[in-house]
Amino acid sequence: MEEHVDDRVPVLIVGGSLVGLSTSLFLGRLGVGHMLVERHAGTSRHPRGRGNNVRTMELFRVAGAEPLIHDAASLLAGNHGILQTPSLVGDEGEWLLKEIDPGGGVARFSPTGWCVCSQNDLEPVLLDCARKNGGDLRYSTELKSFEQDARGVTAVIESRDTGQRRTVRADYLVAADGPRSPIREKLGIGQTGPGDLFHNVSITFRSRRLADVVGGRRFIVCYLTAPEADGALLPVDNVENWVFHAPWQPDRGETLEDFTDERCTAHIRKATGAPDIDVEITGKAPWHAAERVAERYADGRVFLAGDSAHEMSPTGAFGSNTGIQDAHNLAWKLALALDGSAGPGLLGTYEAERKPVAQATSARASARSVEHSHPGYAPGPDMPGGRQSGMLTVAMGYRYPRGAVLGVDPELSVMPLRMEITGEPGSRAPHMWLHRPGSVRQVSTVDLYERTFVLLCGSDGDQAWYEAAAHVADRLSVTFPAYRIGEGPDADLVPEKGVDWAELHGTTADGAVVVRPDGFVAWRSADAVPDAEATLLAAMRSLLHRS
Repeated sequence: MEEHVDDRVPVLIVGGSLVGLSTSLFLGRLGVGHMLVERHAGTSRHPRGRGNNVRTMELFRVAGAEPLIHDAASLLAGNHGILQTPSLVGDEGEWLLKEIDPGGGVARFSPTGWCVCSQNDLEPVLLDCARKNGGDLRYSTELKSFEQDARGVTAVIESRDTGQRRTVRADYLVAADGPRSPIREKLGIGQTGPGDLFHNVSITFRSRRLADVVGGRRFIVCYLTAPEADGALLPVDNVENWVFHAPWQPDRGETLEDFTDERCTAHIRKATGAPDIDVEITGKAPWHAAERVAERYADGRVFLAGDSAHEMSPTGAFGSNTGIQDAHNLAWKLALALDGSAGPGLLGTYEAERKPVAQATSARASARSVEHSHPGYAPGPDMPGGRQSGMLTVAMGYRYPRGAVLGVDPELSVMPLRMEITGEPGSRAPHMWLHRPGSVRQVSTVDLYERTFVLLCGSDGDQAWYEAAAHVADRLSVTFPAYRIGEGPDADLVPEKGVDWAELHGTTADGAVVVRPDGFVAWRSADAVPDAEATLLAAMRSLLHRS
């Protein structure tokens, strides 16, 4: 397989949309060489998925992209709610969600927040950041074939501009090539789940007078429910650019060509209740909502991420966020496996952790579509009812009962009903504000986690855990920083007044917590132990899959 190779890279990423670009950014931040190939000529031009949840923004914050994303999202910074109404004329509607974060409650859990940034605005930011972090990103380039062996993957790529072919040898391949993933198909990986849910045509259009009809209602999306012309309206700039999602029935023989400019214009006017508004159709794109999860997330040295691994209803913007979080989970594990810090078994935890999250999240997304009466969606009688997890819980309250974690009940539910951040292994580590002694600049605990496992312990009393971390790092030849938190003279980090780091993390002052590069708690000891070094060494060997 290696007779003729033009390029050698540790990781080859196929697909340059949100998940592929995020994978590139995260790998670049970790110093992992890689190449990304994308068949399209550039980033998305269509203002698709726009909701970036708190957990996703945390990852972008740590990767240094958060301020740039907020700049790109400035046009919709004042849009917050989800409105459902028969028409934009009159006051019959109701706010399904008036504020994304009513009362500012997210600040208890995170240093960041939700961000409304359309895909066509977000992708160029990620592209720029990925390239600045060393990514080799090639557009108008597609994967033609690949084969793998015990040591790596050999792929043939082709420039769509010149027809030139190159052979790439990579240690690993990441398939971020979308819901109809040719890579997944070649690997023979099947999918489970209900399948197609509904179909829409996304119509971009310009209208200046529509802004007057909308008035001061700054929604993220408005579900228009007139029986003869339902749909979803999304502002792009709150002034003249808009998107309308119209129901589409391909199973009844309806084609994309049936959506003429005249039909789309009439539908938009009827749905909004404003027959005299100006409408200039600027684009149309079909999309399909589905609920499917891949049976396997990996085959040898090939990994699925994003839509190639799972599809879910767009309601709640869970799909892209779940995919970006897949990318981060996989990136740090690839980095540790490639530099020898971890054994190959660590990569096996990618599926063990992310597949159950996708299954739970996709089911919640479908239920959300029912709650919002999403246009075009007619759920079957077997749709689960009863109490459901809230948006914030789905975004960042999920847990890993199995994987690179220790001390977790493997039968624990992946998706709890209530949002609780308690420092339990398998859950996202608590956020708290800290500062270095003598400095007033605040950092969040979230900011400490990116490249390596980290140990947190107290600064007062016995220093056994802190000293043990240094010895373990030496014995395993890994980077393993430790931070002593408290107000004593040995403190590395001082918590904000009135906050007890140990209580927040579910330990005593003499305990310790190991947090993974993705900010999830990997292990904790509630108290001191007779031999801290031996205990910590055993834990780290297990977490890193080192014999």
